[in-house]
Amino acid sequence: MKPRLIAFLIVILLVFSLTSTVLAQSYSFILEEEVVHVYFNDDGTMSLDYTFVFKNNPGAHVIDFVDVGMPHPGYDWNSIVADVDGHAVSIDSDYQGSGDGIAVDMGSYAIPPGGRGKVHVYVGKIENVFYTDDDDETYASAVFGTTWFGSQYVTGSTDLTVSLHLPTGIQPDEPRYHLPSNWPGDQEPQASMSTTGRVTYTWHSPNANGHTQYTFGASFPKSYIPESAIVTAPAFDTSWFNEDNLILILMCSCFAFFFLGIPILTGISQRKRKMKYISPKIAIEGHGIKRGLTAVESAILMQEPLDKVMTMILFGVIKKNAAEVIKREPLNLKVASPLPEKLHQYEKEFLEAFADGKNNRADQRKKLQKVTVNLIKSIEKKMKGFSRKETLAFYKNIMERAWKQIEAADTPEIKSEMYDEALEWTMLDKDFDNRTRDVFRTGPVFVPMWWGRYDPSYTRPAGSASKPFSIPTSSTPGKSLTSSMPQLPGADFAASMVTGVQGFSDKVIGNLNDFTGKVTGVTNPPPKPTSSGRSSGGSGCACACACAGCACACAGGGR
Repeated sequence: MKPRLIAFLIVILLVFSLTSTVLAQSYSFILEEEVVHVYFNDDGTMSLDYTFVFKNNPGAHVIDFVDVGMPHPGYDWNSIVADVDGHAVSIDSDYQGSGDGIAVDMGSYAIPPGGRGKVHVYVGKIENVFYTDDDDETYASAVFGTTWFGSQYVTGSTDLTVSLHLPTGIQPDEPRYHLPSNWPGDQEPQASMSTTGRVTYTWHSPNANGHTQYTFGASFPKSYIPESAIVTAPAFDTSWFNEDNLILILMCSCFAFFFLGIPILTGISQRKRKMKYISPKIAIEGHGIKRGLTAVESAILMQEPLDKVMTMILFGVIKKNAAEVIKREPLNLKVASPLPEKLHQYEKEFLEAFADGKNNRADQRKKLQKVTVNLIKSIEKKMKGFSRKETLAFYKNIMERAWKQIEAADTPEIKSEMYDEALEWTMLDKDFDNRTRDVFRTGPVFVPMWWGRYDPSYTRPAGSASKPFSIPTSSTPGKSLTSSMPQLPGADFAASMVTGVQGFSDKVIGNLNDFTGKVTGVTNPPPKPTSSGRSSGGSGCACACACAGCACACAGGGR
């Protein structure tokens, strides 16, 4: 009897173990990639195009359904189609999340444990997505929030791309993008004009995830969609005030969040954005490199700090013998008359800011801001039809090559000559300060011929008083041009170059954030912020959409 009893107990334990394993099996997957296209159509409706790439984790539940949240009930069921790896599948109403949504029935194309599959969902018609913009009654506004899955089911990171396609006919300078919410990538989108005449805003991040809702939005003149398509929001929307949202309501009433958290976060975001003085490129998609830009123009394209850009211009006009520093504090320039030939337009405008010699700082700042605005607009015009990404890579390569040649120079004379020739290009480096100090850490520096026009306090070495900064002549073949020029200790020269940028900022343009902010206000005006929310955990939908517009697609179910 005893052996039989033991055998019976073993069988019971095995059955229980297998049953527990099956019952414990749950959804667990990686959302490797997600691409979302949101079409704001000419008739005032919205279309959604989702592409998900799932990798099912080993040992997990087969992915037999995929829940996709919808903004609200105003979607056309008959306009929805789906496929898995190109094979058509059916749409089911068995949506497992709270709020509104649909379920993709994977059928025979369900993704097994360890497998991978691409799920595509297209929703052709969603109504009631546009509202009147809060800041401009002549503009319509819409906000879109991505669908998401329960954090207990989705693992890993997601390569996410979201594109908003605006109605046709909108001119490049008319629309405004909204700052995204929860977004781990760049706040500013890549902007383009499609071949069908749609302005498109695209955000991309390889560091997103599948369990967070990200919100995006845009505003544009109402005239591009029917007036009847714009929803008139009630004075107070009570539809979301229910038991399910009680926790959300209590959280939203938190004093600390609204009166401390939001102002602080907003202030940080605004200060950061002020430094982004170039607006997203809105033009027909171009290709190829825009060659022929100067170092200063390249610095604008790279959105280098404007105090550095102004210092680059200062070095340029001094090297061209168009100006001389009479006094550093406050900065006072003696402008040449007549001006040398072949000055760039931005150099002429820069000199005009100092031409009267009155040192009215407020007036100079306004003029320098105008110089910068004109320069930015000029760059944007030159870049039409060219790839900004390829162009940036091209000029960064020029900068790196210049540094490598300087760093590889085997004598102080050659190093000094190369640094003088490539000065503005080396200043494109975000680590310009440290690399300059490293290059001239030891040994003397043969100062450039224009140094005396830049540093009026420089003491001429003995024997060079007559013509210390003119081009030296030599009848000795092979003799270095720099060998008869004045010298400085390398550390002193490097310190003067590095502090030149800071000095220009402190003594001329004042607070860099304020200076850049006024430029940005003209060249890249702040976009409309969005207003949207969701329930915790990603299992439901709670889009708090105000008049700024609402097209929040909320996910649920976690399948």
